[in-house]
Amino acid sequence: MKEVYGEQCLARCTRFRCCQRYEAGRVNIKDLPRPGQAHVVTNSATISAVDELIRRIVGSLQVNIAVELSISKGTVHHIFHKKIGYGKVCAQWVPKHLSENQKTAKLDPSATQQFLH
Repeated sequence: MKEVYGEQCLARCTRFRCCQRYEAGRVNIKDLPRPGQAHVVTNSATISAVDELIRRIVGSLQVNIAVELSISKGTVHHIFHKKIGYGKVCAQWVPKHLSENQKTAKLDPSATQQFLH
């Protein structure tokens, strides 16, 4: 087979496995369904929905967002930390990285004094 198909040929053990499955009566080449939870892809619509819920409900819990959007808590956690870049500070979700306006306000001593008073 390698002479005919070259490097794109299936490995010998894979060919034998396919022949055994065919002889056992399996004629469909598609994968069989596997047990367990399906992998949820975090698309932009899900990410924006999570971000909107965070901004709308201050101090929202990941569990509440997961229930509201019917996704797992792990997916919500992944979106919070990896996709949006939020971290929890004083029981409120805030961006891990400051914007340019926030950086300049942080350096302004008068703004710090106003905040302290």
